[in-house]
Amino acid sequence: MGSSTVSSVTIVKKSDIHRTRRSARQLALQILFQDEFQQTNPGSLSEFWEQQEASVEVQTFTTQIVEGVLAHQEELDQLINTYAKEWSLSRMPVVDRNILRCALFELLWLADVPAKVAINEALELAKRFADEESKRFINGVLDRIIQKDPRLEGKRVNMAPPQVSKPSDDQSTTIHNPEI
Repeated sequence: MGSSTVSSVTIVKKSDIHRTRRSARQLALQILFQDEFQQTNPGSLSEFWEQQEASVEVQTFTTQIVEGVLAHQEELDQLINTYAKEWSLSRMPVVDRNILRCALFELLWLADVPAKVAINEALELAKRFADEESKRFINGVLDRIIQKDPRLEGKRVNMAPPQVSKPSDDQSTTIHNPEI
């Protein structure tokens, strides 16, 4: 058998990007969670990355989320307080409030992340790191914000299922045959 040369082509599949971003979201949640208890400086993530094995892509997206949440935390927290009915941030479990912050950062500041993806990923984080009640709570808060916040109009439109046209009441579906 003769040898053949196979050229090496790097193909990035959607599933690879999905896994990379899911890993990054989990690490971002871990960093933000730790920060609330240890009062570390997450702006300097070098120590964290020295203890973690993660690809450059995972590190980049993780850092983007962490730095984005920290840069916009006051605004994110105001949104959460506004739409989390009968809950204050201080009463929320640390995991829940940080999942909400991450998801809202992605919804509001990352144009390439569709609303469905941000919400589904937040619910996956809740499923993995919280309980069923937290998952419902997070889903409810994110749903209210998606529906009400005017900045999310574009993402809201892209979330809507396609409309099936139905005949209106004034449109008759009866066929009239004058020859009968």
